[in-house]
This record gives sequence, structure tokens and C-alpha cells, in this order.
Amino acid sequence: MNYKMICRTLGNIVTLEGALMLLPAVCALCYAEWKVALVFLCAAASASLAGFAVSRLFHKCDRTIYAREGFVIVGLAWILMSLAGAVPLVLCGDIPSPVDAFFETVSGLTTTGASILTDVTALSHGGAFWRSFTHWIGGMGVLVLMMAILSDSTGRSIHIMRAEMPGPVVDKIVPRVKDTAKILYLMYIGLTLTEVVFLLFGGMSLYEALIHSFGTAGTGGFGIRPDSIGSYSPYIQWVITVFMLLFGVNFNLYYLLLLRRFRSALRSEELHIYLCIVLVVTGIMAWNIRGVMGSAGESLRHAAFQVASIVTTTGYSSADFNLWPGLSRTLIFILLFVGGCAGSTAGGLKISRVAILFKCARREFRKLLHPRSVATVRFEGKPLDEATQTGVMRYFALYSLLLAAVILLLGGEPFDLETNVTAAISCFNNVGPGLSAVGPMGGYADYSPFAKLILSAAMLFGRLEIYPLILTFSPLTWRRK
Repeated sequence: MNYKMICRTLGNIVTLEGALMLLPAVCALCYAEWKVALVFLCAAASASLAGFAVSRLFHKCDRTIYAREGFVIVGLAWILMSLAGAVPLVLCGDIPSPVDAFFETVSGLTTTGASILTDVTALSHGGAFWRSFTHWIGGMGVLVLMMAILSDSTGRSIHIMRAEMPGPVVDKIVPRVKDTAKILYLMYIGLTLTEVVFLLFGGMSLYEALIHSFGTAGTGGFGIRPDSIGSYSPYIQWVITVFMLLFGVNFNLYYLLLLRRFRSALRSEELHIYLCIVLVVTGIMAWNIRGVMGSAGESLRHAAFQVASIVTTTGYSSADFNLWPGLSRTLIFILLFVGGCAGSTAGGLKISRVAILFKCARREFRKLLHPRSVATVRFEGKPLDEATQTGVMRYFALYSLLLAAVILLLGGEPFDLETNVTAAISCFNNVGPGLSAVGPMGGYADYSPFAKLILSAAMLFGRLEIYPLILTFSPLTWRRK
């Protein structure tokens, strides 16, 4: 284990997070929130100096990163970032409880959007900005951002990218990892700024446009109004709907479009399944809620918004879907599991993984009927090797066990089964809202500190897709060869 390299990288990450805290400090200064600005400036300086001191202390080290170093760096980095990010929220008084601040920061960085706040309007502008900005940081991944900035990223940094980026398979877009990270972030920034412009045209202030663009880009869902997006205009809701869907698409496809390889991008099987799910479920839901919403146009808008929000695990809401008919609530419950495309900022199981699971199940049925036949599982036009298929099935088994454990640990909380089950599923899949007491107009404030820590762990497991955290705390990982 390359301990020096791990410490050096963690130091760089804390330094970068400290630098990013300057943005909410600037926001607080713009609104004359002097105490909040001072808190964020002090937090930024402390984090940057501490991180810089650690990185310099271990500057002379072997910078080669292998798979287990990559997993450990990612696991420890996200815990460290969550702890550091919670500090200014506590000190400025926006979220006085350290456990609540940690939960909110984890929810932000993992782009979950679950909140313990009962009155979001009571937040300072600087605190609300940082809370939403954590979505944008966590969406593509702060370690990917670090690789895009630092000049000494090695070819083996792909192990960090694979451990942090969501999805069953992560490959380099171009040969150099540093260039891949740059391309990903340039596309990410470009899409975010485009949404900001569209929201400004809809009458939002720059502050509101940035807050909601951060939430959409990271598919997180933190807002600044009690009803999320419900009180905004239909134009704003449609804009956010479209961009939620765009950020749920594999970013590799956008790179292919930039290279004008339109045929390769548009024939993606995962993209076809993703769009098919959105269109079919939106149509069914719009029909089902027509009696609740009044007009066909309004039903379609709310159905499209909610389907886009849940399938991309963004978690924004344009209406209280707790009040919708049973069929629509059932569809929302199913979508909690699905997630967006691999290589996007969305959470959940991912479309590709769900598709492979179904194809593997179909192959097993064929084998039962025709034992001597040779059935090949194909995805994206290519046959999948046994290692990939086994990996997906093992991940699903581990996912199911951990999810069951979270639900069991929440069993002692004073809520009904629907609340606890959907809270666990929503946090594990980084969606945010669930059903019943944790629905779009509810929250997680009444859970005990123990439950909040369990749900925080669930959010981290879901965002990092289980393995980095398990391997980080496994004695086998730290054992010397």
C-alpha cells in the first residue's frame, strides 16, 4: 500500500475543497452576510493550508496508483470532504447540529438531495449556495476535477476515476486520463452554463439560476423554496425537465456528438432504453393523474417533470406526488431503483446494469428450456464476457443485502414501513424524496441521529457504488504484500 501517495492525494483534495469554499464566501459578501462570509473564508483558509501542508509533507513519494490505492483514496476522500464541508454550515449557524450538517453535506456531495431542513428559506444565501454547490462538485466527482487540474496525474489515475464515476464500466475517452477528465468537466461546465442562460430567460435571478443549475447538473435536487420547483413557471419546469434528462445521459455520447460521430452516439442501446422508459412511464402517469391535475397539458408537464426527476435521481418536485393515485406512486417507487445511464451524474442501479440483469435472467430461462444451447448475452451490439455478467450479478446481490440492512436498521424509527423503506431506497439510490413522511413536501428531520448516520452511510455507498467504502475499511486492503 502506497501510504504516502494516499496522504498526498487526500491533502490535494482538501486543498481543492478549501479553494471551492471561496465561492459561497463571495456569494455571502454579495448579500452583505458578513458573518457567513467570514466563516467560509476561515474554513477555506484552514482547509487549504492543512491540505497543502499534508501534500507538501508527502510530496516526494512514488506517485503510482494501483487499484486498491484508488479505492482507498476515493473512500477516504468522500468521508473527509463531507466532514470538512459540514464545518462552515455549523459555524455560520445555518445547521447548528453537527450530525444534521454532516447528513446535509453528504446528501449534497452524493447528489442525493435528502434534507433535514424544515424551513429552507431560513438559510443564509452563502449557506444555501454552498449546500447546492456541493451537488455540482459531487456530480462529476471532485477527484475527477482534481485530475483535470493537476499536472502530475499518472496513467494509472484511471483507477481513481473508475472508483468514483458511477456505472458498471468506466473507460477513458482519450488515451490520457488527465485529458479525459478535462473533456468531461468542459462538457459538464458547458451544459451547466447553458441551463443557467435558459433559466435567466425564464425570469430567474442569477442566484436562483445558479442554485437550480447546480442541483440539475449534479442530479441532486436541493432548492431554495419549500415547494421545490412547484411555484415556478411552466417554462422553468420544462427547462429543468429537459436538463435533468440531459444530465442523465452518458457523457461519452456527448463527446461522440462533438466529434460528429452521430451514428455511434445515437445507436446506443442504453440511450434507447433510457428514453423508452421516460416516454412510456410519462405517458402512463400523465393519463393516471389527469383527474388530479385538471388539464391534459398540466398532467403531461407534471408527469414528465416527475419521471425525469426520479429516473435521473435528481429529486426535484413540481407537485406533491404523495397525493397522486396509487398507479403513479407505484411507478415512482419502481423508478427509485432504476437510475440514469452509466457515465452520467445520475445515481441508482443504472440503465445498463438493469438491462444486463434482465438479459442474464433471460439467458438462464433459455438454458432451462434448451440445456445444450449456447446463449450469448449482448449489450451495445457486443457480446458480454462472463466476468462482466458475473460482476453485475454480484453487485446486485451486494446491493440488495446492504439495502436490506439499512431498512432493518431503520426499523426502530417511529415511522410507518412505507416511510422507512422508501427512505432507505431513496438514500441508497441517491434520489432524495421518498413516499409518505419523506415525500416531496416532507423530509428527514425527525429521524434520530443514529438513523441519520445510517442514511448518510447509505448515500455514500450508493454514490460510490459500494466497493470503495467496503474496501477502504477492509483489513485485507491495508495488509502489506
